[in-house]
Amino acid sequence: MKLKDVFEKSVQFFKEKKIETARLDAELLISAALKFDRLQIYLKYEQPLSEAEVTACREVVRRRSQGEPVAYILGERGFYGEMFKVGAGVLIPRPETEMIVEEALEFLKTKAEHFTENNPPRILDLGAGTGCIGFSILKNHPTATLISVEKSPEAFSYLKQNQELLGLSDRSQLILADALDAQLSNQLSGPLSGQKFDVIVANPPYIASDDQQTEENVRKFEPASALFAPDAGFSALEQWSSHYQPALNAGGLMLFEMGYTQGLRMQAHFEGLASFANVQVLKDLSGLDRIIKALNN
Repeated sequence: MKLKDVFEKSVQFFKEKKIETARLDAELLISAALKFDRLQIYLKYEQPLSEAEVTACREVVRRRSQGEPVAYILGERGFYGEMFKVGAGVLIPRPETEMIVEEALEFLKTKAEHFTENNPPRILDLGAGTGCIGFSILKNHPTATLISVEKSPEAFSYLKQNQELLGLSDRSQLILADALDAQLSNQLSGPLSGQKFDVIVANPPYIASDDQQTEENVRKFEPASALFAPDAGFSALEQWSSHYQPALNAGGLMLFEMGYTQGLRMQAHFEGLASFANVQVLKDLSGLDRIIKALNN
């Protein structure tokens, strides 16, 4: 069987399965199965495949046809110019989350005169998952330091892999714990006791468990603990921001991703916290509420 036959049959099969990105998914998966880049598919279109190669292609097509995300099959996902290891048990990075990185880097740029070699910017990433937010900030700010907190052992394993792959072990500390664990509270003893941060970022679970807009395959394959939260999705957003606001330096920045219907309540919540000023709801490229941004007095 030739490569073109396997590829075109895969595209058609994905279309029959109502996969909107049928050709792109086929390009990514077939090229990965055959261990070459996407362009080679068309350069080697007439090339015969061995039985082992056909079997490898069939396996990735089978997995995708059952709804498994392409990122899980490939084992990686691009985010803010870097590749992050992903797999079952960790949330797949989304493009809209890059807004947090952009806002954090712009903030650090405007505050550059406040930092020195002995006083570098300090970042806290809550519910870090793959580490895509915190590590992306570090990759683009050569002196910043980071503490990442993640409670899921499965997600933590990817967090550790990405820290090592990106060469950031010397500037980041990883903590396996719930963000609301008393040991981590700034009010009690523990790893974060007495520590202050210039930027606190998070992409917490913010979807209501009964939300009807969540895609079936997202529910099926991605970790519920990273997606869904009690109180119509507001629980982690409100509790994490309340707990960690005292750990923010004067003039520091807090950035949380949220759902597109949560802007009004989150703005009121942040404005109700003691020392936050200049609270803003930022919209994504689709014009939907996406990030809650607040400066500490």
